[in-house]
Amino acid sequence: MATIRAVIFDFDGVLFDTEPLHFEMFRQVLRMEGVTLAPDRYQARYVGLTDQACFRAVLTDSGWSVVSAETLDRLVACKTNLMQAALRKALPVLPGVREFVGAVRETCRTAIASGAVREEIALCLELAGMTSMFEHISAAQDVRHGKPAPALYLHALDGLNRRSPLRAHECVAFEDTPHGIEAARKAGIRCVGVATTLPESRLEQADLVVPSLDTLSLSQVLAQLPR
Repeated sequence: MATIRAVIFDFDGVLFDTEPLHFEMFRQVLRMEGVTLAPDRYQARYVGLTDQACFRAVLTDSGWSVVSAETLDRLVACKTNLMQAALRKALPVLPGVREFVGAVRETCRTAIASGAVREEIALCLELAGMTSMFEHISAAQDVRHGKPAPALYLHALDGLNRRSPLRAHECVAFEDTPHGIEAARKAGIRCVGVATTLPESRLEQADLVVPSLDTLSLSQVLAQLPR
């Protein structure tokens, strides 16, 4: 097995338990547009998409024939404001995340590749005192196509390469949705599925699935990755 030199984390559902908040804010914003979003529908079809992609998909599935860029920008801005207000009230850091990332940094470079908007990522990391734990962050605004396209992972890899050379097979990703797993694998990066948002059966395309990052070490994870 190639030496792993960098770990690239998804954000929502891997580092922070923000997926329930995302659903609630999507639902609130869509309700103002007269559109209902059911929890099971969100989990089955939309979880893991960028805000723009989620709004576009939900509205299209709800019968909207035209979803303009202006409409999407307005809905995303509204949701971002609601999310930031909610995050300032209660920061949902997942158990064991600070310890896991801190230990990873002792031997590997670290980055984030997330479909979340940069403002939400930056706010969470700042409030959790974790900003300095990541060398690079790729967010929704950095690419035209979110997950399951590989663009976010390729952007993160390019960002890490600006400091020193790194190849895709020298990285491992941590993801909590099928869209994210597909994105990492399309970028040539092996992926560990973290079953914090969805059951392990939904993450079967990952190279390895773990229940959470709590009580795990990177060496334990790497030892279980298929060679």
